[in-house]
Amino acid sequence: MIVTAAADFRDALPQGGRLMGLDVGTKTIGVALCDSQWTFATAAELIRRGKFAKDLERLKALAAQQHVAGIVVGLPLNLDGSESPRTQSTRAFAGNLEQLGFPILLWDERWSTQAVTRNLIEVDASRARRAELVDKMAAAYILQGAIDALTMG
Repeated sequence: MIVTAAADFRDALPQGGRLMGLDVGTKTIGVALCDSQWTFATAAELIRRGKFAKDLERLKALAAQQHVAGIVVGLPLNLDGSESPRTQSTRAFAGNLEQLGFPILLWDERWSTQAVTRNLIEVDASRARRAELVDKMAAAYILQGAIDALTMG
């Protein structure tokens, strides 16, 4: 089940369990996890994209190891809210994730990369270090926004 409303996602989730956040790029997938009380999101790992079956196996193993109950996928909308080819690609990726059996929330990620990059520049991270961190930190930013909406609503 794929939804775009936090309330629908919350209703589809079992009680308890961690959530996994994904920032799906063309070359990498940033992965974040939150605690089972949905308080805070933490950057977890960066998956270098390969064949989808291999990426899916890594996500499945991580979900099992971390007792994940649902997945939040960042949806890259244009600044005006319209969809782009990348949005459609991310929707297709999320559709393929449905086989894992978890509820999936598509979450607006328009500002995630810019916000994370700005924070990394503020702490004087080198360009190479920013490139290494930005996707998994963007996943944490996306997941934090979603859990904040889930716990407020």
